[in-house]
Amino acid sequence: MDYFDIVKKRCSIRAFKSDEIEEEKLSKILEAARLAPTAANKQAFKILVIKTKGREAELKRIYNRDWFVEAPIILGICSIPSKAWVRADGKNYGDIDAAIVMDHIVLAATNLNLGTCWVGAFDVKAAREVLKLDISLEIVAFTPVGYAKEHNYNKIRKDIDELVLYL
Repeated sequence: MDYFDIVKKRCSIRAFKSDEIEEEKLSKILEAARLAPTAANKQAFKILVIKTKGREAELKRIYNRDWFVEAPIILGICSIPSKAWVRADGKNYGDIDAAIVMDHIVLAATNLNLGTCWVGAFDVKAAREVLKLDISLEIVAFTPVGYAKEHNYNKIRKDIDELVLYL
């Protein structure tokens, strides 16, 4: 698939089949994440691969939506602020790097005909408890990954003139 076709095709999926994801596809998604650019190439992130089967109730403590646990896996992205590049004015790039990695994940999944939905409105405390994460990791986002059920999604975006400033 052409890159621009992937970008156009990608949308937030909120209904998943329970079909397992082939290991080869998961490996390709994780490799795309590994290759994502990060500030000063620090790669100050961790990717969480969470299998949902049998853990639905506890995982719904993180984000209480049925569709969140329908897919066979959830991927989480964490930054490691203590290892991230920091700009001269003190701006830590850990969150930005994690967002870039998550974008690579969702675009790679789209290319492999898998659905995703970027989730940032999760319960941080519950996520830490359920996943037993080290305090050095800052959870940035999650996405279920799986085969989408049939959907009719109309992606609405602002006009380019509203978003771009030519200076």
